[in-house]
Amino acid sequence: MIVTVTLNAALDVTWDVAELRPRASHRVDTAHERAGGKGVNVARVLAFLGHAPVATGLVGGPTGRAIRDDLRAAGVREAFTEVAGDSRRTLAVVSRADGDATVFNGRGPHVTSAEWEAFSEHYSSLVRGASVVVLSGSTPPGVPTDAYARLIRGAAAEGAVTVLDTSGSALTAALEAGPDVIKPNAAEIAEETGHDDLVAAVAELRARGARAVVASAGPDGLYAVTPDGTWRAAPPETLSGNPTGAGDACVAAIASGLAARRSWPDMLREAVALSAAAVPCAVAGDVDAGVHSRFRREVRVSAVSAGAPASARTR
Repeated sequence: MIVTVTLNAALDVTWDVAELRPRASHRVDTAHERAGGKGVNVARVLAFLGHAPVATGLVGGPTGRAIRDDLRAAGVREAFTEVAGDSRRTLAVVSRADGDATVFNGRGPHVTSAEWEAFSEHYSSLVRGASVVVLSGSTPPGVPTDAYARLIRGAAAEGAVTVLDTSGSALTAALEAGPDVIKPNAAEIAEETGHDDLVAAVAELRARGARAVVASAGPDGLYAVTPDGTWRAAPPETLSGNPTGAGDACVAAIASGLAARRSWPDMLREAVALSAAAVPCAVAGDVDAGVHSRFRREVRVSAVSAGAPASARTR
């Protein structure tokens, strides 16, 4: 079983516009509203891959009920813990002119110490049967700074492999707990390490506790340093569309591969293919099956010798 954790779940709103212009009025051509947050998006992609993931985390209020209802309607099993505050909403404005997405993220409800303890107990029982635990996204106000570190240790104690996708202080604290895999993007790596050199940055993240680092370089693909070797994985072409769900699709591929005990080259090939397949989709959590199938055959994965420069740099 794969468990996905979304401590700051959201109701994601996506607006599609012809072109995003500062200080101008815009006509919204299409609008979408669905349960989201990074771990929720990962669960949706895992379901597409044929898994039966369990999505857990914190939700509350009318927005929280809408999140749970939407997941159940989508056939994704949810096991969220209720909090008193109302869950957040996010807004992504996608410009068709250039494919860029401008995202506005709410902070989320304040979580009390009693609510956190209730979730921690629930989580402990949930991960006893898990093979992989995915921990994704931001943390809402009131949650301990080392929340992910605690959850990683709890999952590891039950024998589960952990995949972490977060940033800022939550990532800093979590590294000490030794997550099995982290998946930062270029901006997050630069913020966390202060390095503009990808090789040095990833080496530092591993020295600080991460067992494997899968660094996302956007359209340039992935650079992965693991206990089993170092690889670069590159897509055959760059697609236009909405990139907001690409990182979550990548995490889903890693979690799926770890559950099936696939080799790292196979996991990275799938990760790039799924990431690319998310870009043509209007909303995060969806993937284009045709793109996924084609890219799985065409993604290039190459081994990188120790100490060799990566072909991508943080930016």
